[in-house]
Amino acid sequence: MAIDVRNLKPADLARLLNSTPLGTVLDERQLYRHRMRAGFRIGDGRRVDLFRYVAWLADQRHAPRKTSDPTAEYEALKERAAARNRALSEAGRDIGELPAVVDPQRKAAAERDFRFFCQAYFPMTFYLGWSPDHLKVIARIEQAVLHGGLFALAMPRGSGKTSIAECACLWAVLYGHRQFVCLIGASEVHAVEMLDSIKMELDGNDLLEADFPEVVHPIRCLDGIANRCSGQLYKGERTHIGWTADEVVLPTIPGSKASGAIIKVAGITGRIRGMKYKRADGQTVRPSLVVLDDPQTDESARSLSQCATRERILAGAVLGLAGPAKKISGIMPCTVIRPGDMADNILDRDKHPEWNGERTRMVYSFPTNEKLWAKYAEVRADSLRIHGDLREATAFYEANREALDEGAVVAWPERFNHDEASAIQHAMNLKLQDEAAFFAEYQNEPLPEKGVEDEELLTADQVAQKLNGYRAGEVPLGADHLTMFIDVQGKLLFWLVAAWADDFTGYVLDYGSYPDQKRRYFTLRDATRTLQLAAKGVGLEGAIYAGLEAVTNDLLGREWRREDGAHLKVERCLIDANWGTSTDVVYQFCRPSQHAAVLIPSHGRFVGASSVPFSEYRRKRGDRVGLNWRIPSVHGRRAIRHVLFDSNYWKSFIHARLVVAMGDRGCLSLFGRDPEAHRLLAEHLTSEYRVKTEGRGRVVDEWKLRPEASENHWLDCLVGCAVAASMQGVVLPGTDAKAAVKRERVRLSELQRHAYRQAGSKR
Repeated sequence: MAIDVRNLKPADLARLLNSTPLGTVLDERQLYRHRMRAGFRIGDGRRVDLFRYVAWLADQRHAPRKTSDPTAEYEALKERAAARNRALSEAGRDIGELPAVVDPQRKAAAERDFRFFCQAYFPMTFYLGWSPDHLKVIARIEQAVLHGGLFALAMPRGSGKTSIAECACLWAVLYGHRQFVCLIGASEVHAVEMLDSIKMELDGNDLLEADFPEVVHPIRCLDGIANRCSGQLYKGERTHIGWTADEVVLPTIPGSKASGAIIKVAGITGRIRGMKYKRADGQTVRPSLVVLDDPQTDESARSLSQCATRERILAGAVLGLAGPAKKISGIMPCTVIRPGDMADNILDRDKHPEWNGERTRMVYSFPTNEKLWAKYAEVRADSLRIHGDLREATAFYEANREALDEGAVVAWPERFNHDEASAIQHAMNLKLQDEAAFFAEYQNEPLPEKGVEDEELLTADQVAQKLNGYRAGEVPLGADHLTMFIDVQGKLLFWLVAAWADDFTGYVLDYGSYPDQKRRYFTLRDATRTLQLAAKGVGLEGAIYAGLEAVTNDLLGREWRREDGAHLKVERCLIDANWGTSTDVVYQFCRPSQHAAVLIPSHGRFVGASSVPFSEYRRKRGDRVGLNWRIPSVHGRRAIRHVLFDSNYWKSFIHARLVVAMGDRGCLSLFGRDPEAHRLLAEHLTSEYRVKTEGRGRVVDEWKLRPEASENHWLDCLVGCAVAASMQGVVLPGTDAKAAVKRERVRLSELQRHAYRQAGSKR
């Protein structure tokens, strides 16, 4: 078949050219590009003229090329691409025109009216009617934000105080009433949760977006991506918006009252001092309003030391946030958890008049018909047992409502659950559920605490008050024996030195931890200076060894001055060998120590009612036995003597000494004149309670750690010091067990003189 080379299909042309001995010289894709460039010069668009195609290729091959600098062409190309990318980037980063305010009148009406602001913009949060107490609190917050002042407000649990505090932060910054608001919680986690709630309102509240587009529109343009903050533009200028886990910086928009306002959060025990923010214009802004939402936890409320520490932080670091010569406004919604806690003290206008404390309650007057309410309690209990709900109790209440409500006055009539008929029934249900929790959480008048132990034991407050007036380290005149105990823990060593008279009158001379934490209140969990940091480059065992060496060299080598001028040294030091893997380390340390004559490892044993008491222990050859302690004869790899003691007995013994009145024989007291200095020690000493247990025909005190307490290390130290005193011959008059005989040291020269005199008398 003849081929017309002047009228070829593109596929046929490619096959023809590729059928030469040269092989493949052209593919259909390349031919397509040539056809697009040559146009109708080589064909009619559907077919190709081979002669014209060859001629076009020859022209392209021999056409003169433009002479230019390849580098300049590349730079020009790169600049064009960069300009295009910049334009696209700016178009994506610029938030464009702001939407118009939907309801200017509503926005203007809420500017000076906090109550209207809450109602207008947060109808889903504040859907119930306001109580008189709510209105009182709102008025206080409004005054603090607009005019200044400090206000502490105790509200029942569930009254919406946290929500009101969050709205106060938003109201203060959206209208420009305050440029920097600091939100402080009981912990940083709690504060961050509050900030997350505020961020959710800014990002998701359509009513706020409608009336505050200058704030909310730029936030929504982030689409929840915080990395977009640094590049966001408005009319070509950066908005300097901030959106981090602990800080929100509102966008800088010309004409906006909220431009550049800051909300920052922190925990009350976290980093508060020196809080400030540097704006893009170079101005440094400090907090002018602080909102403290429930600044105490259940744990801190039960700790006198933590309460005192938080009060000091509040008076110092928090109220000094505004900087020199400036006053800060403050709002503190809180709940009283126990008598004498931080909230209880701050609300007391006699103790802290600057905070203008205000207490609100759920019930201002309780119903007077107690017999009928007792019947209601029975019906309620039966209904919960049978049906698992309050159907019968609510029916009984509705049938006798007038008589049951007589005399009752509640703060918030709208507050009750769907299965209840009124706020009075709701309040009484809470009271019947847990009376102590009701008075603490809902009445802000917690009942006096009833300890789990008997009334003979002292409270932490009472222990801290047992002061003898001596300086730290000064030995009273009647004391002849000094003992010491070291409690070994993984992070710290706790130590205590005590002085004793022969009748077990005791004096705490000094105590502390190694490494020293440089603060009055701390826990083992939050210790910042640890053994392994003090002894760098060693493992846990090496750090404990180094710590024991440092403590014993310091305290056992020291001379303790008695008030008559005599100098005493520690006669006996026990080291706890019970903790974890420290047993071998303690034994290894005591053997070669330069203070080996004074040191002895110790093991406290829990001897309960069902255990064999120390008094029934069968003494073996080489054993040394004392008052509920013994030093067994040892053999084997731990060929070093150690002491075992009944920890339950000696804890009862120590608490009995604390109960003895000052001045009486057998009394135990603390040095100094400042009870606040011993708050943490007092908490350790009262961290356990006793349970009288009967077994094997005897009654024994078994000591247990309180649920709210966390540490008892100095209690263990004081117990160990008392055991060491007993080993040195100190005895309490009236105890049945005989005291260990104290062996006096005899010089070799005296033995020689005695032998010489006996020899002379025989002559």
